[in-house]
Amino acid sequence: MAEMKRLLGYAMEYKWMFASGIMLMVLMVGFELLGPFIAMMILDNHIKVGEGSIELAPIFELLGLFFAIKVLHAIFSYFQTVILQKSGGLVVRKMRNDVFSHVQKLPIRYFDDLPAGRVVARITNDTETILEMFSVVLPMFMVSALTVGTITVIIFTINVWTGIMMLIFIPVIILWMVLYRKYSNDYNHNKRERNSDMNAMINESINGMPVIQVFNRERQIEEEFGELNDDYVKNSKSLINLESATGENLLESFRSLIFAVMVYIFASSFLDDAQALSVGTMYVLVDYITRFFNPLYNIIGQLNIFEEARVAAVKVFELLDARSEAQDEGELGEFTGDIRFRDVSFSYDGVENVLADINIEAAAGETVALVGHTGSGKSSIINLLLRFYDPDRGQILFDGRDTKEISKQSLRQRMSIVLQDPFIYSGSLLYNIRLNNEEISVEAASDALVSVGGEELLGRMDQGIHTELTERGSTLSLGERQLISFARALVFNPKVLVLDEATSNIDSETEQMIQHAMKVVSRDRTTFIIAHRLSTVQHSDQIVLLEDGRIAEQGNHESLMRSGGEYSRMYEMQVTGKPV
Repeated sequence: MAEMKRLLGYAMEYKWMFASGIMLMVLMVGFELLGPFIAMMILDNHIKVGEGSIELAPIFELLGLFFAIKVLHAIFSYFQTVILQKSGGLVVRKMRNDVFSHVQKLPIRYFDDLPAGRVVARITNDTETILEMFSVVLPMFMVSALTVGTITVIIFTINVWTGIMMLIFIPVIILWMVLYRKYSNDYNHNKRERNSDMNAMINESINGMPVIQVFNRERQIEEEFGELNDDYVKNSKSLINLESATGENLLESFRSLIFAVMVYIFASSFLDDAQALSVGTMYVLVDYITRFFNPLYNIIGQLNIFEEARVAAVKVFELLDARSEAQDEGELGEFTGDIRFRDVSFSYDGVENVLADINIEAAAGETVALVGHTGSGKSSIINLLLRFYDPDRGQILFDGRDTKEISKQSLRQRMSIVLQDPFIYSGSLLYNIRLNNEEISVEAASDALVSVGGEELLGRMDQGIHTELTERGSTLSLGERQLISFARALVFNPKVLVLDEATSNIDSETEQMIQHAMKVVSRDRTTFIIAHRLSTVQHSDQIVLLEDGRIAEQGNHESLMRSGGEYSRMYEMQVTGKPV
């Protein structure tokens, strides 16, 4: 139950709110349990059956007291519910913020094999289940436990034998709860896992809907989702069967047995005038026994939700316990833009190298073009440059300092990237350029967009730079999205720029527009370019041709063409369109 201790740690940050709610809860239970005593006083003291008289005045006084008690009970109940639900909401809000903040700090490697839908499920679904536990289940458990304990003490003072009978059943109920938790744990765990799998599949299906529809994969996707859904329903049914077999039926049997004992005690008491129970006392016992079992019904009814919340907490804390990127490296400080790869080797799985013996020297302000066939290692070099991963062997040096000694945040503050298919967020054009950085003025963002050739795009926007864009920029062309990405890179004024295949898959007119943007953004910046179109990188200071994770050729365009190697062959083939 370590996860429950950690949840308690979150709750302790709002301990005074929880303490206030619990105090109101005690008062609420106390006032609720006064009602049967008032009824007993009316029955035993003011309704005299043998004399055929009813004392109305004291009865009305007691009924007035009963009404006042009910009003106070309602007031205490309202405020304790509000306070406990609010405090539970604050706990879960902090937990969600902690999880989301922690996810931002996790290394890219963590997400390689983890579907995005699973992370979404942890932050949303699982924390929502925990919220239900704090706001509904735990308050109900505390009220129920307090009610059962108080009633047990009261019944003992009225009739010892009835109290003993009720005490006998409490260990039995506790044993039942332990057994229930044992068998329900696996069902709940599997249920949460299938729920996460379904979230992941829904997320992937929505993102990949064009591919699914074009390749007529709808039926196969439906079948895969149906299997996950069937497994989810199967575990849900198993939980329902477990509850049905061991739930209220068991308690109903206990209650019937106690009522049978009560009838025996009541009947026996008439044989001995000294031990005879009054009608009022009998009423109180019956009322309290009924009230005794109602909280137990509530506990059993909510036990499954409690178990679901416990399993959800395990999942959330697994994500929180995932090792984040180290934050204790030093600052980069002044940086001219000089970058060197020295004997760098790297593998994603720790076994097979995707890069081997990479040596690249880029002086401040130079442009380095990475070319080669798919899978040659171009993107892996960029991943190391951005410190999404660290090399297994060798060093990457920024102004002579090993990047492993520099914090990722400090490093990335000097860098910007333009992707082949830039990501556009739901929000204004301004938001997408400055990424909510209020230090960047509206004028600076507008100037950056105009500088990279986006004046026409800006002019077409109804509300200018404040125009709202759709999710992923679905109403914009690829070239327009790239212009926004170039403006984003320019306005952050980086020392190092990464252009990841920015001119692939576009028409000639758009390519000219992008080429202009590239020249503007890369001016006086150390630039790394990944490109398939070799015509776009012929003016680079250095071209690195990669084959199977190794440098096959290296030099500028003229020297590589004179050498007549693979680069020359690839360039001639692209220019003439014929194999060489």
